[in-house]
Amino acid sequence: MKRIAKRRPHRRGPQSQRRLKKKKKKPSAAASTIPTPAAIPTRDTPEPTHEGDAAHDIAAPSGPSKKERKALKKQKAKEKQKEDSMDDVDRALAELSLKYPDLKQQLATSTVTSASPAAARSLAALLAVSLQHLDSEAELRKFFGSKVISAAKAGSSSGSSRQSVLQRSNLTRPQPSWWPAQLREGLSVRPLTSEEIDAGLRKHGWQPLRGEKPWTVEYSKKYRAVTFQFMRTVMSGDPEGFYQLLRALPYHADTLLQLSEVYHHREEHSTAADYVDRALFTYERGFVGAFNLTSGANRLDFDHVENRPFFLALHRQVTDLQRRGCVRTAFEFARLLYALDPWSDPHGALLHLEYLAVKAGMSQWLIDLWDVFEPDIEKERQDGKSPYVRRLVPNILPGVAYSRALGLFIREESSGDKAHERSTEALKEAVRNFPPVVPILADKADISLSGDIRGHPAFRIQPDASMLLSDSHAIFHLLSHLYAQRASSLWKPAARASWFAKTVASVYNTLPTASPAPPKLFFNRFESPALSWSVYRHVLVNESTCRSLFPFVPRQVLDARHLACDPLPPSTRTNEYDPEFFRGVEDVLALRPRSRRQEARLLEQLVPDGALRGQLQDFWNAYPALAQRFPGGIVQFAQIAEQMPEVLEDIMVAVAGAGEDVPQMRAGDMPGGMPGAEVMVNFVDPEDEEEDVDDLPTPAALVRQEQTEDDDEEEEDEEEEEAVAPLPVRFVRSLVNRFWGGGSNSAANDSSDEEGDQLRDTGGVD
Repeated sequence: MKRIAKRRPHRRGPQSQRRLKKKKKKPSAAASTIPTPAAIPTRDTPEPTHEGDAAHDIAAPSGPSKKERKALKKQKAKEKQKEDSMDDVDRALAELSLKYPDLKQQLATSTVTSASPAAARSLAALLAVSLQHLDSEAELRKFFGSKVISAAKAGSSSGSSRQSVLQRSNLTRPQPSWWPAQLREGLSVRPLTSEEIDAGLRKHGWQPLRGEKPWTVEYSKKYRAVTFQFMRTVMSGDPEGFYQLLRALPYHADTLLQLSEVYHHREEHSTAADYVDRALFTYERGFVGAFNLTSGANRLDFDHVENRPFFLALHRQVTDLQRRGCVRTAFEFARLLYALDPWSDPHGALLHLEYLAVKAGMSQWLIDLWDVFEPDIEKERQDGKSPYVRRLVPNILPGVAYSRALGLFIREESSGDKAHERSTEALKEAVRNFPPVVPILADKADISLSGDIRGHPAFRIQPDASMLLSDSHAIFHLLSHLYAQRASSLWKPAARASWFAKTVASVYNTLPTASPAPPKLFFNRFESPALSWSVYRHVLVNESTCRSLFPFVPRQVLDARHLACDPLPPSTRTNEYDPEFFRGVEDVLALRPRSRRQEARLLEQLVPDGALRGQLQDFWNAYPALAQRFPGGIVQFAQIAEQMPEVLEDIMVAVAGAGEDVPQMRAGDMPGGMPGAEVMVNFVDPEDEEEDVDDLPTPAALVRQEQTEDDDEEEEDEEEEEAVAPLPVRFVRSLVNRFWGGGSNSAANDSSDEEGDQLRDTGGVD
């Protein structure tokens, strides 16, 4: 026995101990209840005896067991996680509450009135955008097949060969006909400072929330200067001036959106959608760094005028995608629009999502969104306290309530639940809170209701706001009309219509006999101009489909002067396009002439072929009138001719029609002369010339300025450097031959080499 006792304290080497640890298995729950491990026989342990147990008890460590250490470690991790979840204010209050017990009640109140981190994470997950569903062409291929879509694109594309630019985008599909893009195109993004965040919360009367970060876009000096000229062009009323702006800055979002509106009124929807895509692409180039569109936690402050064009572009994209039948892509863009500012929803993205969610098969998303806010909304109904007071939440909108009930019904149908208890209760709740929807939806969806139900005072249809008490009552009925108009097709299937009629018949007797009033939470929120103007803005942007709802919009809103580029600016706006915003941009807008060396270098990049470059230079020199139209010189002329040939056609016709001094052909000149009269078009209203704004130098004056070749002019800042891609050789030959006439050089070129000549240098283009 003594020999055995002497052998037990023997210690193995480090390598043997590591091997034993690897072979050692984790004890099960049953094994953990055994008091000592000595009772477990092992290969190296002899049969337990009294002496052996005593020796093992002596050698056993006196500290906590492995299970206790794990439990202690988990407890510390939970405490650390809880401590990290508290913001600086709550942490300071917690520390002070140890010294001053009276502050415990204030700490509890602060914890209750602020959204929990779990709710913030759930909301961010619901607002996160799926990049794969932002592609409308992919959705169309699922319906019609890739061959049909490819053939349609080939048939609608122009016959001229344009430059192919390798540009990446998540929001659009950059087309070969688009202009080469630089990194940011004059836009950048920055987070709001703590002072700006506090000022915004005070203006709206909001409480701070966790889990989100507000940002704003900033304009460069050149972008701001072009925006100033854009506003002058808008006031002049001449759409031709917008093309002049695109020559100075091809990716200017306001100009692109304005041209999109022009083509929309002409019913050229394809071109209008293309300009909206370019505007989205312009802003996307500026969203670099920590700002992520798809995280669901980043916000754009709508009160800053620099952000509002992006909201407008997204809204127009949503409406155009619905016109084309791409409901899943429209839902994804509407979710992005909602995620940028869910608390005021300045363009009414929820008014699209409430029916697109069901139509696109995303009704579960709408149900989950409702469930995120419901606990806090229920608390607000009881004691008026909630972190979302004065913030727009989906649970107070009539369309969301009815679509949620329909989504629950669809889910129960797919699972085989024929009782439909939860969906029926949700529909009853929607009818009690928003009865005006019932008669309008029944009419639109051809749902039969009895005469008693039709005659109930709660189901009286209001055609306008003349008999309503306040703006909140008007919005209450406006949203009822809007939802029934858009979502009626979702309720037409026989099973849904029968369920709707049966549920309304079971609940209408419990409704008040007086004219229905909006719920208290609805009334309190839409009494503020910030949220009510969001609804009005939504109606104004969708004027073509919502004109019948204008009688519910106050006359002062309809009569107010607002621009298509910034419809109904918010009452809480931080800035707008006014003289203060454009202070000091006149000198920046002035065009700077290039030196001869710079122009020659750019022209060489545009037209690498020396023979064609010489012909184009001779063509430019033969017609001095072109210099009046293109102050940027031959480089600008060649770029505009390739990028916008329809504009070049108009200019050529204007020059040809107005010219009296037609240049005579001299010896050695080629045929095909053009008139050389100096014709200028004034894009500014004569009344604007009387304003206290320094007039821009005329193009003729710019052409007459002396151009130098100083080396200092060549050392420019990186964002001011010009980089151009070569033009297709076929286009240059076509341009010269069309307006100059055929020559021996063009006839000598073999057409078989044209495809190879179209290879372009995409270096420097992101």
